[in-house]
Amino acid sequence: MIKPLPFAITLDPGTSLANQTGSWRTEKPVYLDRLPPCNNACPAGENIQQWLYHAEEGDYFTAWQKLMEDNPLPGVMGRVCYHPCEDACNRVQLDEAVGIHAVERFLGRQAWEHGWKPEFDANPSGKRVLVVGAGPSGLAAAYHLTRLGHTVTIREAGPMAGGMMRFGIPKYRLPRDVLDYEIQRILDMGVTLELNTRVDDIEAAFTNEGFDALFVAVGAHLAKRTDIPAHAAGKIFDAVSVLRDMETGAEPPQLGRRVIVYGGGNTAMDVARTAKRLGADESMIVYRRSRKEMPAHDFEATEAEEEGVMIHWLRTIKQIDETTFTVEKMEIDENGRPQPTGEFETIEADTLILALGQDVDTSFLERTPGVEIAGDGVVSVNDQMMTGRAGLFAGGDMVPSERTVTVAVGHGKKAARHIDAWLKGEAYNKPDKPEIATFDNMNTWYYDDAPQTEQPALAVVRRQSGFDEVLQGLTEDNALFEARRCLSCGNCFECDNCYGICPDNAVEKLGPGNRFRFKYDYCKGCGMCVAECPCGAIKMVPEDI
Repeated sequence: MIKPLPFAITLDPGTSLANQTGSWRTEKPVYLDRLPPCNNACPAGENIQQWLYHAEEGDYFTAWQKLMEDNPLPGVMGRVCYHPCEDACNRVQLDEAVGIHAVERFLGRQAWEHGWKPEFDANPSGKRVLVVGAGPSGLAAAYHLTRLGHTVTIREAGPMAGGMMRFGIPKYRLPRDVLDYEIQRILDMGVTLELNTRVDDIEAAFTNEGFDALFVAVGAHLAKRTDIPAHAAGKIFDAVSVLRDMETGAEPPQLGRRVIVYGGGNTAMDVARTAKRLGADESMIVYRRSRKEMPAHDFEATEAEEEGVMIHWLRTIKQIDETTFTVEKMEIDENGRPQPTGEFETIEADTLILALGQDVDTSFLERTPGVEIAGDGVVSVNDQMMTGRAGLFAGGDMVPSERTVTVAVGHGKKAARHIDAWLKGEAYNKPDKPEIATFDNMNTWYYDDAPQTEQPALAVVRRQSGFDEVLQGLTEDNALFEARRCLSCGNCFECDNCYGICPDNAVEKLGPGNRFRFKYDYCKGCGMCVAECPCGAIKMVPEDI
């Protein structure tokens, strides 16, 4: 959506293009590629701007292939990622962020409908890698290792692949046919999946089975508990078990008419919304901090409230007596921590669901020499994601990090690169990052206002009574529109502004796809090209550089 130049460029009749002006300069313009803030913010390391470029040209196949170079689960990620890329998007300062997640989801659907397969060409390395855990990190590692030519086996202790994507995210956010399709695509590349197969002996996998490297990526499936005095407690569940039973149980869990969920994270929001769908008349969340401090994303709380979930902020459960819960009011102190007030009230409920976080079961690593495990079950790894045992790598929920699907997928890719290098006797060195393209580098006069395309949502009454997907996808028309909202921050897209604005004819066009170069013998360093570049792909540098 580039506006035309607001003026015409003319040369004075007496101007000679043979007059060289290079000796007048103290600074000169240079072309550069800055790092788009969306790319910089993506935990999965996607080259977002690159695949958006192809999508805005209507070349969805190429866009999807570029996306698949970094992320094997676009249909999943387009739904469950909390899109920090959009929080960083420069377009926020113009109108609204580009709906990156919505376009990613659209590309995932295009791949499904057209039967696209990821294109890669790797010579078999003869190396075998065992991945422990079929969650997002393990699946991503297996995918990227296969693209690098290694033979990969995934062993999963549970009955189905997907990890917390399947057992921690409700169907109304992530339809299972989408998840199953994208997992099967990874398996179709040649990855072997062994379900109901627990790995208890790491050393045996190396010595007896001949695996050359291992990547462990077990999810946080163990619910944290808390001690609450109870004279006669009623039904108490943990959120992870409730969500898991929704996936594996023949019958949905019987929660009763009134349900309290204790916690303030995304899992708490998910299980409270699930309780409504299972028929609870009252689904309530009790959380000891305010909305401002909750770990859940704000839109999760908003959607829960829209569906009738009541949230009791600044409350903590002090005692349980069958169906009566005594809660104490809290207040936030100057350090942002909740403090008791001595004021109490009671809430009636049939069931309590604890959503206080999860831990990882790392007991299978305790006998492995060199592996350091912290008190909370987190495994220590170095910069190459390798533990203290050579050849044993770890990622996802098992290592210190934010526990999201996107972070886990990023860990899988990062680990695959380091495993590949280690198997070759080398070290993978991540390229240096270019400077980030900031909003003040750009000339946004050339862009029209174009608010983000709104994704349609299921009516609230239907959301409360079933598990149909809440948020709907984009059509081809509005996906194309959304992709074209990208400002191409920091990277030339050959708009010809520099060529047209230069008063000295010092910019040379190099042909489609080849951009431009400066003829410094003619450039006097006026900086007009920098000022008028819409995307900030030119900067002035001292003449002696």
